[in-house]
Order: sequence, then structure tokens, then C-alpha cells
Amino acid sequence: MQHIRLASVKGVFYPDSCTKLSIYFKKFREYNKNQKIPNITPRAIIVPHAGYVYSGFTANQAYEYLIGTKPKRLIVIGPSHHHYFKGISASYYEEYETPCGNIPIDTNYLIQLAQTLPIGFEPKAHTQEHSTEVQMPFIHHYLPKTPIIELIYGDIALSTLSHIITTLLEDKNNILVISTDLSHFHTKTKAKEHDIHCIEALKKLSIPLLKSCEACGLLGLKALLLSAKEKHLSSHLLDYRTSADYSQDDSRVVGYMSGVLGDM
Repeated sequence: MQHIRLASVKGVFYPDSCTKLSIYFKKFREYNKNQKIPNITPRAIIVPHAGYVYSGFTANQAYEYLIGTKPKRLIVIGPSHHHYFKGISASYYEEYETPCGNIPIDTNYLIQLAQTLPIGFEPKAHTQEHSTEVQMPFIHHYLPKTPIIELIYGDIALSTLSHIITTLLEDKNNILVISTDLSHFHTKTKAKEHDIHCIEALKKLSIPLLKSCEACGLLGLKALLLSAKEKHLSSHLLDYRTSADYSQDDSRVVGYMSGVLGDM
């Protein structure tokens, strides 16, 4: 088995050179310089996973919130877009490729988890998956040398995924990264009508509100909110926007939000 989880969407969803990536991060930080910081010690963040020109500003607000934290590892959890499989799969590699350098994968911790949790390995789930991959350059930039674990879920019961997330949250050395976009290809007005349910669900940690939420990572979002309620975490919306903010096309948009959950 190869030792490196190779980047498959660099040059498509995000720049394929470190120099170009650095320009993006500089612009993101300049834009976010007036961001209001909630008084929450982060245990998990919610981030979008579209191309950086569309959702990078939104994702960046969550990653900037992690500056100064010192987690032992970041666990990135996202839905499978390209390969159907049952369960949840982890990257059993040693490193994860990014344009600015590879990130170590905490394989020893992963092996320990797999002894008690139903975490398998479905290689095809990882070869093209962007929901998790687009998070890695952010992690390398803001938390350099911090090991990661990549978890991609397919057809899995909500209770199973929530149990995995709850177990991960019990270790305060972990910060979770939950990847999801919101509604797809509605008008901007209609998208906001759908997305407000996702936003309010996050703010109130309300699973019933998610019944009207359209999100490609809805299962991961539901599982996180279930676990957050169980662990008595607080939540805060950091940013919401749509692809129209960049494209200026209001006719078919995708919604994005970022948020933080943690201890007050």
C-alpha cells in the first residue's frame, strides 16, 4: 500500500502551488480581520468544501478560530461523493499530500480507534474525495505539523456515526472538522430559505430543524449535533454565504456555512 494519500483535486478546487495558496490565505485573513470571536473553546468546526474561490472565505473563518489551539490531532470527517460503500473509511496511510508539504497521519491512534469502533478502509473512497481533501491545505497552513485522520462516510446509520463522533469528542486532544455544503442549485432567494434551517439547527443544536435542511454532508451534521447535545457543547455560526457572492449568478447557487462547537 502506498504511504501517502495523494492530493487528487489540487489545481481544481484549490491552487496546486504553495505560492498561490499563500496568496489565497493572505486574502482570506485580510477579509476576516474584523471577525468577532465567540468565547468558545473549540472541540469541533463545521466547514464547507467547495472550490476556494466560492467557499474559502467561509471555511477560513473556522480555521482562523483554531489559531493558538494545540490539539494533538485533527479528525476530518466528510461524505463520499464519488464512491458508494457501506460504513466509514479511514486513510490508513502515513502522510497526506498538500502543495505546501505533507501532513502526518496519526496512524497509531487510528489503529487504536479501529479496535473498538467500526472504522474500515475503502481505498476507492479516498482517491478522489474532495470533501475532506480541501480541508488539508487549511490545516497545514494554520496548524502546521498537527497530525490528522481522514474519515469518509458512505451508507452508515446516524446512530453509528454519532457514536463515533461522541467517542472522538471524549478525547479533549481531538478537534473535529465536519465537512458539508448546504443547498444546491436553487435561486439565491430559495437557497436562503432552505439554508436558514441548517443555520438555526446549528445555533440551537436542534435535530428537528435539520428535517428542512439541504446539505450534502447532512448525515455528518446531524451526527455532530446529536453528539454536541450529549456532550453539552455550545455552538456559534461564524459565516454564511452562497456561491453568488463570487459568481454574481443568483439563478443557481450553493450555500456555505462555517461554525464552531465547544466548551464555554
